[in-house]
Amino acid sequence: MSAKRLIPLLDRVLVKRMDAPKSIGGILLPESSGTKLNEGVILSCGPGRRDKDGGLVPMGVKEGDKVLLPQYGGSEIKLGDEDLFLFRDEDLLGILRD
Repeated sequence: MSAKRLIPLLDRVLVKRMDAPKSIGGILLPESSGTKLNEGVILSCGPGRRDKDGGLVPMGVKEGDKVLLPQYGGSEIKLGDEDLFLFRDEDLLGILRD
């Protein structure tokens, strides 16, 4: 996986958006028919941010977490044939549990 080559810095996380699910009838709606999915999976995390005293503030998420993403934001990057996003830890809206 080419995403393993990128290690985010500070409090950034590398996220892959979840694929759009098919409807019950098996019809896949085009992207233009709706908004982007706001769920993703954390592929890698930076070490965390530094506080004003230089101490390390740990990340709130870890690799493999399923997260709720903001509708807008993040930096879109392309690694190989994958479209991935870099978000700051504080921009993530929540962790989704099964």
